Amino acid sequence: MNSTPHKPVFHFTKSQRIGIILLLSVIIGLQLFAMYGFRESPSDQITLDEKKWLAFQPLIDSMKIAKTAPVRKVYPYNPNFISDEKGYILGMSVAEIDRLHAFRAENKYVNSAAEFQAVTKISDSLLAVLSPNFKFPDWVTDKARYKSFTKFDSPKTFKIVDINQATADELIAVYGIGPALSERILKQREILGGFVSMDQMEDVWGISETVAAELRKKFHVSHTPGVVKININDAPISALSKFPYFRYQLAKNIVTYRSMNGKINSAEDLAKIKDFPAEKIEIIAVYLEF
Repeated sequence: MNSTPHKPVFHFTKSQRIGIILLLSVIIGLQLFAMYGFRESPSDQITLDEKKWLAFQPLIDSMKIAKTAPVRKVYPYNPNFISDEKGYILGMSVAEIDRLHAFRAENKYVNSAAEFQAVTKISDSLLAVLSPNFKFPDWVTDKARYKSFTKFDSPKTFKIVDINQATADELIAVYGIGPALSERILKQREILGGFVSMDQMEDVWGISETVAAELRKKFHVSHTPGVVKININDAPISALSKFPYFRYQLAKNIVTYRSMNGKINSAEDLAKIKDFPAEKIEIIAVYLEF
């Protein structure tokens, strides 16, 4: 008895196999499209309210910067010894500074805020800003106490030496200054090319606030010296780190800032550098070339 062979249950013709493959491709494509095709981009996920808040972000950032900006501390000073640099920083005009220098060239002193205005002819508004920081010698502000000391009767007899012309012996004559401190002051002056402010005395290692105050009684900065300027935009780390006010890490931060933000254009840019001593910016800027 002849038997007819049975066809396999899952036997498909060529056209059927092609149809199945196409169907599977369509199914897989639809699944992939469902998974990824409808996914929103990050920008589509931001709501209208969020977009409004983001529009205010630049203003918020600027307010944060303004809030954290360093406040420059102004120390009391004798207005008789305002240098060109100091006068410019304080907001005085060239003519006003020249009037003060001409008055001082006659070996005269101003002994009050009113006399300072009469000599320099500064405005009332500028005088109101400057005068709270004026500090006159004790023999001017407390004449009753010093009236019995004839050597203080006139400022002409009170010799004050320019710190940039001071000798080692003149420095040692100050209470609290010995040979070692005297040598450090002269060395610092040599490196910088001169001091531009008596506040720099406190930057010399070993000098306390008390000794610095004694130095201010005997010395002053009569004019801005020809200081050694450093090109803040070109100097490498090795050169910057040799400057007394910079150390290696700060020099590295300066170079990093330059590479990320471009040229440093002014003293205001210095405050943006990480770990920069903001309280000394006015002094340091005198030694820099932008």
